[in-house]
Order: sequence, then structure tokens, then C-alpha cells
Amino acid sequence: MPFELTGQTAIVTGAATGIGEAIARRLSKAGAAVAVADLSMDGAAAVASSIGREAFPLEIDISRSESVNAAVALVMARRHQIDILVNNAGIAGKAAPLWEQTDEDWQRVIAVNLLGAVYCTRAVLPHMRERKYGRIVSIASIAGKEGNPNMSPYSATKGAVIAFTKSIGKEVATEGICVNSVAPAVIRTHILDQLTAEQVDYMTQRIPMRRTGTTDEIAAVVHFLASPDCSFVTGQCDDASGGRATY
Repeated sequence: MPFELTGQTAIVTGAATGIGEAIARRLSKAGAAVAVADLSMDGAAAVASSIGREAFPLEIDISRSESVNAAVALVMARRHQIDILVNNAGIAGKAAPLWEQTDEDWQRVIAVNLLGAVYCTRAVLPHMRERKYGRIVSIASIAGKEGNPNMSPYSATKGAVIAFTKSIGKEVATEGICVNSVAPAVIRTHILDQLTAEQVDYMTQRIPMRRTGTTDEIAAVVHFLASPDCSFVTGQCDDASGGRATY
């Protein structure tokens, strides 16, 4: 099939549900051995079992660097290589204006959405640099470009993920490693349960296609960015927004 991944090893964070699960299934179907990484080991095990092939569960708390380092070490011990990292895990945070957001609200979203991507990327890069090959894809958001009201921590961290992607992409651009991000608009996943109906309507009304996206549509974009065919694309943020953002 196009974008063949046979013989490669991928880590997908937040892969027990939603976009992460769809990405894990897509990469596995393309031939990759996928580490279904999630905070919920039960959820990761269920998804890995249903995928079959060479998928396996991986317990990880991306907000803690020691947990990330231990998880990456386990993958290396099992597979001896890591070709693909998909930084997908994230949280919406509390839906509220800034003056109702506490220090703890901000710190929690930063720890997961931003530092999680930093810790995971930092953990796999030494191995990728040694092998002169790697693909890193981080799931950002259109909110990181436009900013959504009552979602300032989420919007700010997703904007930071985009900038982080651009920086790291340039740092390893000559080492066979491509680093990109994807900015979805509203995707129908469980994360929408954390938002009010008004917030979901606000975002959906701004999509020219007038619908939410699907997890499979995001997985398709990630598949290309995670493949060897993505050889001259790095430091980019690819929109998957139904036309909401075009820059």
C-alpha cells in the first residue's frame, strides 16, 4: 500500500481512544509494529489486542519525564528501534475565561499538552539521530493558530506545540528526521465531552464544510507524515480543518 511501514516501530501516545486509536490502527495496517501508549494500561491493552499483528500496550504518563524515559526504554528493549513518534495525547482543560482559571488549571494543561510532547520527542531523538532516520508528528489544533475563547490554556499550549515542531524540525533537518504537526479543527471524539455545547457550536460554525472531522481523516494525514515518503516535508503544520484555516 502507499506509505508502507513494514518493519518500522511506532509509538502513538493517547492511543487508547479517539484520534490516537485511529492513528495506531492506520499505522499498524500499513505494517508498523505499534506501541499503543496511554495512561490507561487497560485501555491500551484492549486496543492493542483488537489491532493484533505486532501492536502492544505501553503504559505512559507523558506529563512525567521519568515515565516517558522508562516507556521509551521498554520499546527499545522490545523492538530495538523507534522509527515513528506520534505525540497525540492531550487534554482540553477547564472551559472557563482566564479570570476563572487557576494556576493548577494552567499547569495541568501545560504538563500534558506541551511538556508531554517535549518529553517524548526528547526521549526518542538520540536514537533517531544515531540511526539517521525518524518521523515525529505532533497533534496540535486550529485553536493553536486562532485561539478559542474560554480555552486559553488549550489554545496556548497547542500554539506552543506548533512552534516547538518548527524549532525541532530545523534542528534535525539534515539528519534524516522529519518533524511535523497536524492542526485539526473539531473532531468528534470523547474530548468534546469536556466542552460545553456552546463551545462545540462555536468551533463547528466556523468550518466551511459545516461538519466535524473524523478520526480516520486525521489518521490519514498522520500516515503520510509518518512515512518514508515524507522526505522533504519538515517543520510544518498541516491543517485538517475542513477549510477553517488555510495558513
